[in-house]
Amino acid sequence: MKKLFTLVALLTCFLGVKAEEVVDLDLDLTTVTADNWQHGWVSEEAAAYLSFDSDGLHFTNEEAKSQRYEIQFQPFPGIQNLDNDASYTISITIKGSVEGGVDAYFSGSNTPGTMNVTTEWQTLTFEDCKNNPNAEYFANSASVLIQCGDFVGDWWISHVKITHDEKAPTRPVEWLEQLTNGNAESAWPAWALEETDGVNINWRGDRTGEICAWSLQMGTNNDSGMRDGSELDGRARPFPATIVADPDNASNHVFMVDASQIEKIDDDNSIQWSNQFWIQSPKGWKEGTKVKLHFRYKAEVPAKAATQIHKQNPSDYLHYVGIGDVNFTETWQDFDKEFTFDASQATGWSVAFNLCADSKVDAPQPANKFYFDDLSWQVMKLDEGYFVASSNSTTGIEYDYDNAIEFVAGEDPDGGECLVATVGTAGKEDTWVNQLMISTVRGETASFKGATIKPTGNIKGNDKDNWQIYAAGSQYKIDLPAAGVWQIFIAPEESQILFMMVEGEEIVEKEPIDIVTNQTAVVVHGQERDWRGTDNDGNPIEEEVGEGQPWDNQFFIFANRTLAKGTETVLKFKYKASVEARTTTQCHGAPGAYMHWEAIHDVIFTEDWLDFEYDFTVPNEADGMQCIAFNMAEIKEACDYELTDFQWYLKDETLEEGKTYENLINETGADNFYVKEGAGTAPRIFGTDPEEDGISSVVAKSNVSTATFNLAGQRVANQYKGIVVKNGRKSINK
Repeated sequence: MKKLFTLVALLTCFLGVKAEEVVDLDLDLTTVTADNWQHGWVSEEAAAYLSFDSDGLHFTNEEAKSQRYEIQFQPFPGIQNLDNDASYTISITIKGSVEGGVDAYFSGSNTPGTMNVTTEWQTLTFEDCKNNPNAEYFANSASVLIQCGDFVGDWWISHVKITHDEKAPTRPVEWLEQLTNGNAESAWPAWALEETDGVNINWRGDRTGEICAWSLQMGTNNDSGMRDGSELDGRARPFPATIVADPDNASNHVFMVDASQIEKIDDDNSIQWSNQFWIQSPKGWKEGTKVKLHFRYKAEVPAKAATQIHKQNPSDYLHYVGIGDVNFTETWQDFDKEFTFDASQATGWSVAFNLCADSKVDAPQPANKFYFDDLSWQVMKLDEGYFVASSNSTTGIEYDYDNAIEFVAGEDPDGGECLVATVGTAGKEDTWVNQLMISTVRGETASFKGATIKPTGNIKGNDKDNWQIYAAGSQYKIDLPAAGVWQIFIAPEESQILFMMVEGEEIVEKEPIDIVTNQTAVVVHGQERDWRGTDNDGNPIEEEVGEGQPWDNQFFIFANRTLAKGTETVLKFKYKASVEARTTTQCHGAPGAYMHWEAIHDVIFTEDWLDFEYDFTVPNEADGMQCIAFNMAEIKEACDYELTDFQWYLKDETLEEGKTYENLINETGADNFYVKEGAGTAPRIFGTDPEEDGISSVVAKSNVSTATFNLAGQRVANQYKGIVVKNGRKSINK
C-alpha cells in the first residue's frame, strides 16, 4: 500500500492536572416570566398548574392525581454533549406551602429521585456517582424532569444549577464568525434570487456559505400546489430570506418571514412548519463542536417558534433538539446561547425555526410577520489534523486533551510516507501508556472527544503489516495490548492506521480462534397478548383491554460480557415460526433492562426455516449493553418461535473466513438464551422451570421499564396521544 508522509514527536505526560468546576446550567427562575421561559418540555396537563412570581417557578394543585407523572415538565432545555467520563451534580432550591414529595430526574432514567419538600427554602443536591450502576441522575438526555401529580398545595423553585468537574483548559479560546451578511445590509447574490416557474429553487450546495438566512412561506414557496409531484418533486422549497427595512428603524435592514397564510398541508402536525426560517452556517459540524449563536428577533404578534437542527439543505430535517423554543414579542429581543453539537446533531448545518409552533388545524394562530437581524454563528478556533492523547489507568497518567500531540510528516517501517506520532518517552517507564484517543481536532476537550477515530481490527503491536482501516468513532478510547512507548502511523488517504510498540510490557497477542456455532434449539411459546401487558400492574386500563404489549413475549441473546459502543460484531442464526410474525429488536443490559429501542432492526419469521445474518455495531446509546432482545408479541395471537445454530462474534475483516478473536456466546448450553412467555412473567434461561425461584442472578437484577415516553424522552401517561416509546418500542396512541 502507498502511504503519505515522519518526524517522531514525543508526548509529554501531564500528571495531576487540576480539575475545575464547570457550570452546565445556572438558572435563576426568579428572573423568568411565562413569556421568556426557556423550558425543555411541558405537558398540556402541567401548563395549567405552573406560573411565575417573585419566588420563581410556582406550582399549585388542589387535588391529587392518581399518578405522580400525570403532571410533569422539564424546567429547562437539556444539557447537550454530556461527558461520559464526568459525574454531574444537580442543585435545586425549593420550598413548599406544605411538606411533600416531588420527583426530579434526568429524562430517560428509570429511577427517579424524590425531593422531600419542606416549608422552608432548602437547596437539595443530587449527585451522579460515575460507574455506579444504581446512579439515579445520569442519562443520555440530560434534561431534569419534574413529576408532581400527587402533590397537593404549592411549591416554588427559585434556582437550578448543574455542574461537573473538568480539567482546567490550558489553551486560550478564540471564536471565529461563520456567517456572511448576518446583518442583512447586503443584497443576496443574483443567482440566489433566480426563479423557475415563479418559484425559487436554488439549492446550490457548493455556494451555501453565501446564504445565511433562508425562509419558507405558505403561499410563496410552500402550498399544496407545490406538493403534487410535478417538476418540483412535490416538495416545498425554501428560498433566501426576504430582506426588508426594519419596521422600527428605516435605515436598518432585517430578514422577514411573512406568515400571513397558515393552513393544513398533509397531516395535523405539518401546519406547525408551514412557515419556517433557517440560520444557515457554511458547513456541517462534528460532534463536540461548540457554537455561540446570537440574533435579534421580534414579531408583529406574540408567538412561539420551536427549533430543530437541519442538514445542508434547509428543510432537510436532522434532529428535533435545536436551541429550545423561542418566544417572540412585539419588541426586539436579543438571543444568545452557547450550545454543543451532540452525536444526534452531528453533521448538522443550520438551526430551523418552526414559526407556527402554537398552531393547530382547528385553531391556527393569526397572520404574523417574523423579523430577524444581526445573525451570528461563531465556533471555537481549533487545530485540524490528527492528534493523540494518552493515559495509563494503572499508573494514573491522565488524558491531556489540550496538549494532545500532533501527527507530523514521516515514514512508516517500510519507508513509505505517512503521518507519525509517538506517545511515551523511551527509557522512562513512568511515561508508558496503555490507552489512546486519536482525534482530527485539538483545542477544546468536547470537540476533541467528538472527532475521534477508531481502528477496525485487532492491535498486535509488533507486526509492521498490521495496518487497519479506521473510521469515525465519537469519544472512542483505543485500548493497547500492553503498556509502553507506542509509535502510531496514519495514512490519511487510505484511512489506515498502524500501531508499533517501541518498548514496554510483554505483548500477549490474541490468536484467532474458530467461530463457534451453538446448536441449542430454542423454542419460545409466545402467548396471546392480553391486558396484563399494560404496565404489568394487574389493573387494566379500559381502552387498552385485550391489547397487551409487544414485549409480553420476548427472546434474548445474552453475550458473555458487556459491549462498548462502536463494537463491531456479526450475528447469525436460523429461525422459523408457527405463523408468519414480525419481531422488533432492542438493546438491553441484562435481559429486561432496556437500553435502546433498536438493535438489528425487525426480524420477519415465516413457517419455513430462514437464515439470518447481520453486522451489528453497538449504538452510542447502548454503551455497555449485553444482550439483544426480540419483542415476540408484535402479533396478537399465540405463536411458537424456533431459533437455532447461533453465532455471535467480534467482526474482523483481516482474519480468514471462519475465524474471530472472540466468540460472544458459548458453543454449547443455554446460558446465552433467555425467554419470556406471557405478560407479567420475568425473563428466564431457556430450559429452566419458570416456577422455580432464583432462576438467575442476572434476571433478579434486571430492571424492566414499564414507563411510557414521547419522542423527546419525556415520560407521559398511558393516555398520551401521539407517537410514544415504551420499553424502547415506538407506537402510536390514538
